[in-house]
Amino acid sequence: MAEIAKAYVDGGGWMHPIALTSIIGVAIIVERFIALFFKFNINADAFMGQISKLVMANNIDRAIKLCNAAPTAILPKVIKAGLSRANKGELEIANALEEAQLELIPIVQRRTPTLGGVANVATLLGLLGTIVGLIQAFSALESAAPDQRAAALASGISVAMNTTAFGLIVAIPCMVAQMFLQNVTMKILSDVDQYSVKLENLLVSRYRAGGAQ
Repeated sequence: MAEIAKAYVDGGGWMHPIALTSIIGVAIIVERFIALFFKFNINADAFMGQISKLVMANNIDRAIKLCNAAPTAILPKVIKAGLSRANKGELEIANALEEAQLELIPIVQRRTPTLGGVANVATLLGLLGTIVGLIQAFSALESAAPDQRAAALASGISVAMNTTAFGLIVAIPCMVAQMFLQNVTMKILSDVDQYSVKLENLLVSRYRAGGAQ
């Protein structure tokens, strides 16, 4: 810990904005992790297996109640929109599913792309600190007294190296987290697309067969 604190101090003032980007990055990662794994996600296969059985049994009300049992998950919200129009005809069913997807998909994708921006900003701040540190180092060679040049040069190089390292330390985890969270997001959206089509086909078949009440 002492070495980390020393490196932070040696990095100079540019370490503070990089630290701020790290706080923003961690906040986004934690919020998105909780949302994607515990709020928006659901066991899609098991959920849709139950929904399909209820629809084929012509028990739409119970299917809607099953959707209400997971009020924050994305797939049940989309499925509920289609079920609520189950007796309204093919166009109504398709429009309800599409409208729900257009409303909910941006919520799932929200903030994850920002991690890429945070990583870029941290890297650029580290690079800027590097340039400033090198400028300080070369300026010291010109203006400092001979007996102080070594210390001044070391100080400038320390700023350059520590800011570069800190910027990368912040940027790399943000980029890795972004890739991971994007994969989880795509899985949720893929389930929504796949099962929306399946539900639409199921409800349309039911409607054509005269299953509407």
